[in-house]
Amino acid sequence: MTETPAPSLVRPLIAGVVTALVGFTSTFAVVLTGLRAVGASPAQAASGLLAITLVVGIGCVVLASRYRIPITVAWSTPGVALLAATGAVDGGWSAVVGGFLVCAALILCTALFPPLGALIARIPPSIAQAMLAGVLLPLCVAPFVGLVDDPWGVAPVLIVWLVASRLLPRWAVPLAFVAAIVVVAVSLSSRGVQADAASLLPRLEVTVPTLTVGAVVGVALPLFVVTMASQNVPGLAVMKSLGYTIPWRPAMLVTGLGSAAAAGFGGHAMNLGAISAAIAAGPDAHPDPRRRWVAGVSAGATYLVLGALSAAFAAIVLLAPAGVIPAVAGVALFGAFGSAVQQAIDDPGERLPAVVTFLVAASGIAVLGVSAAFWALLAGLVVRTVLHLGRRGR
Repeated sequence: MTETPAPSLVRPLIAGVVTALVGFTSTFAVVLTGLRAVGASPAQAASGLLAITLVVGIGCVVLASRYRIPITVAWSTPGVALLAATGAVDGGWSAVVGGFLVCAALILCTALFPPLGALIARIPPSIAQAMLAGVLLPLCVAPFVGLVDDPWGVAPVLIVWLVASRLLPRWAVPLAFVAAIVVVAVSLSSRGVQADAASLLPRLEVTVPTLTVGAVVGVALPLFVVTMASQNVPGLAVMKSLGYTIPWRPAMLVTGLGSAAAAGFGGHAMNLGAISAAIAAGPDAHPDPRRRWVAGVSAGATYLVLGALSAAFAAIVLLAPAGVIPAVAGVALFGAFGSAVQQAIDDPGERLPAVVTFLVAASGIAVLGVSAAFWALLAGLVVRTVLHLGRRGR
């Protein structure tokens, strides 16, 4: 008796659900932290999370079903970490939204004008990764600062994360978030505080964008660079290693249009999945590579469901004791930080420019209303140019 098609789809369906659950619960706190850092109100940050979750879900469904490839898209976690390190921008939240739109336009341009993508590819990976590492550093030390300030609130999060990292590595951060929920529940109960039911309902808030030099140079350009260099390019490589060729132009069109659609509601940027790609497109999703595309559709559908719950997640973050959510966000970025540092210093010949880039980004300096990420990238390129001057051809 031959096997019916229906059971064969169970594995990719589950793989897609796992992809979305891990992706969302591991980093949504980083999204809210980043949006709040650049001036979003709690309601605007919740709107941004909802908007970017919805476009990610739609993007997964569209690309996977159209090309029968397990393509997954995600929000730019390095990008939103960049926002957390950027802080207030001249022109306020509306200028930040304008920066999001410029970033979306640049992503679209990589689809329409391939030389732009080639230009980004010419940025030395060591410098791009050093900039990312410098941006991530303050977020990654937050769990330890919080542990000193509020040991009873932060310690359970770190303990659960550490134990899960040993036993269930893929679920370490989601389980750390579960521990944070318990901490929040205990804190609210002890204080007699109840969540407002209206705050649990998802709602989109429109922000009219404005353009400022500080937002374009300090938000849009660094956000575009880290999204391309730290998400889209690795995502492409991961899928290639698994035997799939991503249709570059359609993928950039979908992610660019999705980013533009989310921007007006506070969403920052979307891109090809990297870590999530390995879950949905790997052998565990299905032995037959031709059937794994179902995981991409399943991931998209799950993201849409999570979007409906995003306001509740945002409310938990708002009600949490200080230090608890930054601890979750910090452990979620440990892996990205370690990878960025390794790639930044891997080549001894590129180490000094990378170190300068890292230190400038980690300093958090802002000059002329432009964030440290831009100056870090510029400083690293200048140092590299000086050090390599006259060496060509030797």
